[in-house]
Amino acid sequence: MELFDETTLKCSRLITQHYSTSFTLGIKTLEAKYRLPIYAVYGFVRYADEIVDTFHDYDKAELLSSFRADTYKAIRDRISLNPVLHSFQLIVNQYGIDRELIEAFLKSMEMDLHQQEYNQYGYAEYIYGSAEVVGLMCLRVFCEGNTQMYESLKEPARRLGAAFQKVNFLRDIRSDYQDRGRVYFPGINFNAFTETAKRDIEADIQADFDAAYQGIIRLPQGAKWGVYLAYVYYKALFKKIKKMAPSRILNERIRVPDNQKMALLVQTYFQHKLNYL
Repeated sequence: MELFDETTLKCSRLITQHYSTSFTLGIKTLEAKYRLPIYAVYGFVRYADEIVDTFHDYDKAELLSSFRADTYKAIRDRISLNPVLHSFQLIVNQYGIDRELIEAFLKSMEMDLHQQEYNQYGYAEYIYGSAEVVGLMCLRVFCEGNTQMYESLKEPARRLGAAFQKVNFLRDIRSDYQDRGRVYFPGINFNAFTETAKRDIEADIQADFDAAYQGIIRLPQGAKWGVYLAYVYYKALFKKIKKMAPSRILNERIRVPDNQKMALLVQTYFQHKLNYL
């Protein structure tokens, strides 16, 4: 059983490596004991997201329904022949990840099947389920059963997840709006996307980043550098977006070059070692 557990966790690591170089680098800078658990969380959320974003030739609602049922069965039975779900249930059961977090995440995935535009309430609900709860799942791992620490860091963890997701929304406007017809930001008309509207969104994101940083500096030492590195990557992406006109954001996908990512990796390493975070 130990070999099976290890193999499924490594499958989730492989998924992360293929889907996200940024998160892979961030996870590699975590203390070793955190890495496979965080890979397991990422593998789970990545595959659920693939169902709603990629599998266009299949019945997505049926696939997601099966995925949800299989997820809860794996958690209940403590085993699954699906390596992604088996590795995820290991972490859910070991670290006491709340079922409410899992359900909120799956509900947001389901919203992507039907919802095209969001009011303020729906936007907040979607952000919570698609991003904030992922931060809370990871926080459960980092806190290793320390409930007091978890409660004190919940709000910053949520704000970090929200900041990442909102930056993703700005980065992916072209594919979300033009390819999928989705408008996540409430009250925004992308056919007349103004500089004022863009600045309002950016101010909201900046507030999330500021609140998140106050939690990052209080994380356990073995988790701090990896989370801070992800924070710095997204801040660099956010900085590029802020400099661009609304029309450019609507027509191209912005990214941070690999050489800049490596420079940020080195920079944050020395900040971490010298306790400058």
